[in-house]
Amino acid sequence: MAMPQWQWIDSDEALLALCQQCQQADYVALDTEFVRTRTLNAQLGLVQIYDGTTLALVDPLAINDLGPLWRLLLDESVVKVLHSASEDLEIFAHQGGVIPKPLFDSQVAGVLLNLGGAMGYAKLIQHYLDIELDKGESRTDWLRRPLSEKQLSYAAADVYYLHKIYPTMRQSIEQMGRLEWLWQEGERACRGRLKPDDPSKAYLKVKNAWQLKPQQLAVLKSLAAWRLEVAQRKDLALSFVVKDAVLLNLARRAPRSMAALHKLEGLDERTLQRHGRAILKCVTNADTDNPPEAIDALGVDPDFREAVAQCRECLQAVAKQHEVAPEFLASKKLVTQYVTWLWNDRFGATPDVLQGWRGELCYEPLSKLNLND
Repeated sequence: MAMPQWQWIDSDEALLALCQQCQQADYVALDTEFVRTRTLNAQLGLVQIYDGTTLALVDPLAINDLGPLWRLLLDESVVKVLHSASEDLEIFAHQGGVIPKPLFDSQVAGVLLNLGGAMGYAKLIQHYLDIELDKGESRTDWLRRPLSEKQLSYAAADVYYLHKIYPTMRQSIEQMGRLEWLWQEGERACRGRLKPDDPSKAYLKVKNAWQLKPQQLAVLKSLAAWRLEVAQRKDLALSFVVKDAVLLNLARRAPRSMAALHKLEGLDERTLQRHGRAILKCVTNADTDNPPEAIDALGVDPDFREAVAQCRECLQAVAKQHEVAPEFLASKKLVTQYVTWLWNDRFGATPDVLQGWRGELCYEPLSKLNLND
C-alpha cells in the first residue's frame, strides 16, 4: 500500500483551502507532533491531516492564522479520527480553544472491539493492514526546520494509515452495537478540556499531598497556587519552578525566614534567589485557620477499601458478561469515584459508572450492593 506524496502547508491561504476541502469529507484523520521539555504547555510543531484526497503536513510555525483548522475541528458533519487523542486534545484546547466533535479515537475503538489492551498505533496498523511501521523518528525535535524527508514521511504515515483503517473499525463497532459508546467516550475525553486549571485546587495534584495534615495542606495550597501562576505566566513546567518534593517539604516545615529556607533540603541557591521571598509570602499568607480537609481520608479506611473491592468484583462480573475490558468499563479511578460519591450521601456530580453506556450496564448490579453501611 504505497503512501501518496504529502503536501507541505505553510501559508494561511493554503491552510484555508485545505480545511475547506476537508469540510466536504465525511471524515478526516488527524494527528499532531509537539515538543514538551521545560514548558508547561506542549509546543505544537506539526499537524497532519488526511481527508482521502490530500495528505497534508501543516507547519504551525509558519502560519499566522490557524482559524480554519479550529473551524474544521468544530464542524460536526466531519468525523475527526485520531489515535490515543488525549495529548492532541490538550493542544487543541490550549491553542485553539476548541475540542473536536465527533471524535473517533481508534485506540478506544480497539478496546471496545476487544482487540486487547490499549493498542499503540503501530500495533493497530499491523493488525488491520499487516504493515510494520518505522517508529524510529518518534524522538524528533518537531520545532526544528527543516525536517528531513524521513521525519516528514513518518509523520504523514500517522494519518494516512489511520484513514485507511477507519471504515473497517467503524463498521465492526457498529455491528457490535457500540458506536454510540464510542461517541460518548469521545465526549468524556473532551470534558473539562476548555476549563483553565483552578489555582485553588492545584495542591490536589501534588504528589503525596495526602501525607500532609490539614494545616500543612493549607500551606501547600498556597504554595501550589503560586507555583501554577508562575508556570502559566512563564510557560514553564511545574517541576522547573519548584519540584513536588520540595513543595511538600516546605509545607511540612513552613519556614518563616530566608535563613530557614537556606536550611531546607532540596532548595538550590538559584531557586532561593529567584523565588525565596515569594515562597515565604505564600507560607505567611496560608489560611491555616481554615485548612482543607485531609486528602483521601476515606481511602485509608479499611471499610472503604473493602467497599471498593466489592464494587470492583461486581463490575468485573458485569464486564465479563458483556465482553467489555474490565479496566475500561470501571477502572480503579472510576470505582473509587463511585464509592466516594456513595459514601458522601450521593453528593456532587453523578459518577461516570452511572452515566451513558456504563450506566446502562452498571446501574442495576451496583444498586444491589450494600456498600455504604
